[in-house]
Amino acid sequence: MQESSTKALYSVGENETCLTAVLDNNKRRPKLALFTRPKNFEWVSVTSEEFIAEVMAVAKGLIANGVEYGDRVALLSETRYEWTVMDFAIWAAGAVTVPIYGSSSASQIQWIIEDSGAVFAITETREHTELMRFLELDSDGKPRLKGSPTKLRRILEFNSSALDTLAFEGRDVPDDAVWERIHSTKSSDLASLVYTSGTTGRPKGCRLTHANWLAEARSVLTHNIGRTIARPGMRYITFLPLAHVFARAISLAMAIGGAQQSHWSDFSTINVEFQRAQPNMILGVPRVFEKIRNGVQAQAKSRGPLGILLFARAEATAIQYSKALDGDGPSRIVKWRRALYDRLMYRKIRSAMGGAVQFGISGGSAMNPELLHFFRGIGTTVYEGYGLTECTAAFCVNYDDNIIGTVGRPSGGCSARISDDGEVCLKGRIIFDGYWNNEEATKKCFDDDGYFHTGDLGEILDSGHLKITGRKKELLVTAGGKNVSPGPLEDRMRTHPLISQVMLVGDGQPFIGCLVTLDEVAVEKWKRDHGVNDNVSNRELHANPVLRAEIQDAINDANSTVSHAEAVKKFHILDRDFTEEQGELTATLKVKRHVVSQHFSRDIANLYQK
Repeated sequence: MQESSTKALYSVGENETCLTAVLDNNKRRPKLALFTRPKNFEWVSVTSEEFIAEVMAVAKGLIANGVEYGDRVALLSETRYEWTVMDFAIWAAGAVTVPIYGSSSASQIQWIIEDSGAVFAITETREHTELMRFLELDSDGKPRLKGSPTKLRRILEFNSSALDTLAFEGRDVPDDAVWERIHSTKSSDLASLVYTSGTTGRPKGCRLTHANWLAEARSVLTHNIGRTIARPGMRYITFLPLAHVFARAISLAMAIGGAQQSHWSDFSTINVEFQRAQPNMILGVPRVFEKIRNGVQAQAKSRGPLGILLFARAEATAIQYSKALDGDGPSRIVKWRRALYDRLMYRKIRSAMGGAVQFGISGGSAMNPELLHFFRGIGTTVYEGYGLTECTAAFCVNYDDNIIGTVGRPSGGCSARISDDGEVCLKGRIIFDGYWNNEEATKKCFDDDGYFHTGDLGEILDSGHLKITGRKKELLVTAGGKNVSPGPLEDRMRTHPLISQVMLVGDGQPFIGCLVTLDEVAVEKWKRDHGVNDNVSNRELHANPVLRAEIQDAINDANSTVSHAEAVKKFHILDRDFTEEQGELTATLKVKRHVVSQHFSRDIANLYQK
């Protein structure tokens, strides 16, 4: 049986939490600027003592509103500074944070509010509040929605001064009331109910304790990657959803380590914040880095054939240089070409990311190895990590022992094991306490040795690095009995600028097919470049032989990495992209295969019509 373990270089005390860690740091460095935030049409710094004062004031407001120790408080918002204040304030009040994605549907919100038993909620916008309002109890304490088990007593909005309201309402609550709850909190106590993204069904609430969060943060801080970035003087932008454990765990590590954070929720304008904040590290999902690379390619194409040729050669050189680093090293000619393209292109890419980025970290799903080689080759290495909600974010991460194609060794205090059927199993202080109100599911996911069964397939190299090869539940088994893991092919196809999303199909079918959606911005530019009228219908556009040839090229490139039996034989371009609103994507842009299969069942069936 393959196994890999890493010794913990940290400990978690019985009464320690992320909050107490930040409080301890505040005693030593009260004037340290932990955050920058927008205020009065400018960005201002927030010192450690200012942040703690705001957290304490909001915690008093929660206590004044009758929030008791162990109560659940829902937090429905996109990423912003107030999110972090509210998270720590909930903990200071002895309560439990229940994060909800800002993009969640009414049915998702209802399920989380009812299942968690949240008594209080914070939303970001009026639209969010309206999605939740029907779950609020009436003045007589009865649910507005007949038959609902909701316990929700009150909703406040960030955009309607929720923090100021809570601070005002808690003005008469003594400091000792908050300190009593802080001192009463044990590391083994529940800190958060984080609901899974639900790619395979209804979301389950993961019970994450204070020990889970602090162990995760300290495993990052004692890892060389954390020692490099999570320290005073370093800058970091939190732009992924804080409702997801990935962004939240890194944000907590940065707050404890003393790095300066800013928050940004609009990825379409993230380049503006890159230039202002000049981050030293970018945390993203693979799609973030795909967009950066595709944007550079699109700019190159706008310069005509010479630009296209320049990008192609620059990209090939970066990949060649990176791959050579894993062997005997790049040759003199490869070094010369890289130096040339660094002046012509690579520097511009680094400048577009703020000019100070030392490296990136990618998680959430697998990243195409060619894309990883591209970024390493241009001088901004992206390190892959691996984790799940159930393990409080990162379980593994590459860094100074980086092996592209793997997700690194287990973090401190953790062990990984590969079961007899190839499943990745995990154990450590960061592993969750179980599923909320679902002990049956909890029992099913742990074995007799206490290992959590992830549902992912993988292998462990002799070096101890973990390599993820697919998902047990996502395997497609063709009529010929061939097992196909769709992820690697899909990841490679999505690197094409025209392609937004890809989903392979073919379970029980004679061959593998795929559904393709197009990137709207890239398509508009493609139409201009090819003289296609803006009024052309989707049906006509998708039948365009030149467009189809470009999509086929992307498929052929992906097919070159697998056997003939695993290769995509047919594709269909859909009339629209997958969306969160339709329930087809998670907040981290993972495709919900069962939902897409339902919504586009007719299109899938047409792929296999003779």
